[in-house]
Amino acid sequence: MRNYIIALDAMGGDLGPHISLLAAKQKLQQYPTLSLIIVGTREKIIPLLKLHNLIDHSRLSFVHADNVISMEDNPVYVLRHVSHSSMHVALQMVADGKADACVSAGNTGALMLLAKQALKTISSVSRPALVSGLPNNCSGLTYLLDLGANLQCDSDTLFNFAVMGSVLCEKVEQIEKPKVALLNVGKENNKGSDIIKRSATLLSESKYINYVGFIEANELFSCQADVVVTDGFSGNIALKSYEGMGRVFLEQLEKAVNSNFYSKLLGKLLSPILKKQFKHLHPDMYNGASLIGLRGIVVKSHGGANEIAFSYAIEQAIKEIQWQIPNSISNRLEAVLLERDCLSHE
Repeated sequence: MRNYIIALDAMGGDLGPHISLLAAKQKLQQYPTLSLIIVGTREKIIPLLKLHNLIDHSRLSFVHADNVISMEDNPVYVLRHVSHSSMHVALQMVADGKADACVSAGNTGALMLLAKQALKTISSVSRPALVSGLPNNCSGLTYLLDLGANLQCDSDTLFNFAVMGSVLCEKVEQIEKPKVALLNVGKENNKGSDIIKRSATLLSESKYINYVGFIEANELFSCQADVVVTDGFSGNIALKSYEGMGRVFLEQLEKAVNSNFYSKLLGKLLSPILKKQFKHLHPDMYNGASLIGLRGIVVKSHGGANEIAFSYAIEQAIKEIQWQIPNSISNRLEAVLLERDCLSHE
């Protein structure tokens, strides 16, 4: 069994570094072949390592970073003027081959720019995409990209996103020929912008993509598609709407169960069934969005993630290491570009 080495930017996130350390402890117990590198400031991390009995763990090491990137920092300013932050150091470890992946709950814009600088993009990919698998109505996952890394996209970028998302879904979810759709304002071929229409043409011409057409937002998680492609502006709105609706539903369900004596009694009887049935809707379960299109593996945890949610981000990184996602995407894109070149000369 292969050993996995993951660098954790422990300073990112809204709830402090103890969250990443609690998640780290959980994953080290779960995976005997996993090693973790905790990156952060010495004065913050060392006391926590002692508190959680991790200071002498054989599969955990600590690397000091001088600076911390906050959620409010301007990503471009960070790129030009900040050095040796915990995010810089964790990403550089992947670039240098000292770690197989980086997981961070820090500033998303900074993470994207720094990851692109440190790891570079795969040949023919101009922009990495932020993608996550979200629970659908078939007890599986629907992969949605881009989730906010690229607010505006041209047709070629959306086409590349479709290829990358398809590979990720195929490998991680073990779905042969995942169904790929474009998010649009209608299903008819005459609906949408010129960019969307051209993207549809490109996708329908490729034998490497199982393109199933347009999909509307109300059908995102109806299992009509395994991968849904859109620009980062629409994707981020869709993601946040879904997360908010999931929380509202679970909160309303809890209020209904606790509204009176009889509902509490019924709720107590049904609680095990309800928890099992709706557990997959909780946002913690799908924390861990991947920056794909890079020459290394980078997973972005939600800034407000607790230890359970952060552990799922580490889990996502492990899966991508197992399936060597960057190499798989690179190989598929090479084949797709050759196909497009042949079509253009016919």
